[in-house]
Amino acid sequence: MLTKYGIPAIAALALAFAMVSVARLRPVDAKFDPPLPPPAADFERKVGAVGLIEASRENIAVSLPVPGLTAAVYVKAGDRVAKGQKLFSLDDRDVRAELALRESNLELAKAKLERLMSSPRPEEIPAADARVKEAEAQLSDARVQLQMIESVRDKRAIRAEDLERRRRAVQVASARVDEAKAALHLLEAGAWSQDIEVANAEVRQAVSQVDRVRADLARLTVVAPIAGEVLQCKVRPGEYAAAGPLAQPLILLGSTDRLHVRADVDERDAPRVKPGARAIASVRGDARRKFPLHFVSFEPFVVPKKNLTTDATERVDTRVLQVIYALDRGAPVLPGQQMDVLIEAN
Repeated sequence: MLTKYGIPAIAALALAFAMVSVARLRPVDAKFDPPLPPPAADFERKVGAVGLIEASRENIAVSLPVPGLTAAVYVKAGDRVAKGQKLFSLDDRDVRAELALRESNLELAKAKLERLMSSPRPEEIPAADARVKEAEAQLSDARVQLQMIESVRDKRAIRAEDLERRRRAVQVASARVDEAKAALHLLEAGAWSQDIEVANAEVRQAVSQVDRVRADLARLTVVAPIAGEVLQCKVRPGEYAAAGPLAQPLILLGSTDRLHVRADVDERDAPRVKPGARAIASVRGDARRKFPLHFVSFEPFVVPKKNLTTDATERVDTRVLQVIYALDRGAPVLPGQQMDVLIEAN
């Protein structure tokens, strides 16, 4: 009895259980409303794009011409700055020491030039004049001595050697008079023009060296290139600041009086977008608030797509045409936010 009726009953129960399990596992087509409405526009034809909010004059990644140790930071994120206002500065002790040395060299060069320009000193003229009179007196004495020996009638009483020595003494004394007079005239004439020109050149060279060091000193203080708002500040006192392009800018600056939206239009849709086309945008994730956009310009060079939304259906291996739109002043958005942009298309 068990074999005849039990086994078929168990098989029937197993079959029923399997059928119920399969029925429960079948997918059920259910319709649910999306948690957020998708972006929409009243345009008959439209092109979708991903936009990124940026400053009206583009975000400026402030960098350094030379690397160094950060000494002071004068701003923080959110501060409004004027053009030329200090942002941060590097350690400048070695450059200031070099500047002091160059300034001392400049003072030395100026002193040398001033000495040349003020020559001769009034005190030097009497001394030179006295040397002329001394030489003239020695010449007069030598002539008297020569006249005395030449006045002897008996030439045998004097030696020819003594006579010749007296004559040479007169010549030497005469030459010394000429030398003293020439020295006096040279002193009275003042500095030679060529010496003054050399001294002027040394002063100009010293000034150039001072200006160069001052320029190096000025480069160690970074100032705002435009009037705007500090969007990011990633530099701290005591940190080493590297020069050149950085993955994370030291300070991100932008003019936020009016924000722009950089919309990436797929290259396939680029021919459908015309200058002046109407457009609206909404912050990603909030399609209920729509912001009108005003056409500014195209960037005609098509570039690889970099602004990604991480959507599963998004194309990443494509190129995009960047279209710049302006938001209305006071729009409640922030730089760096992504926006869904809909552009009226032909």
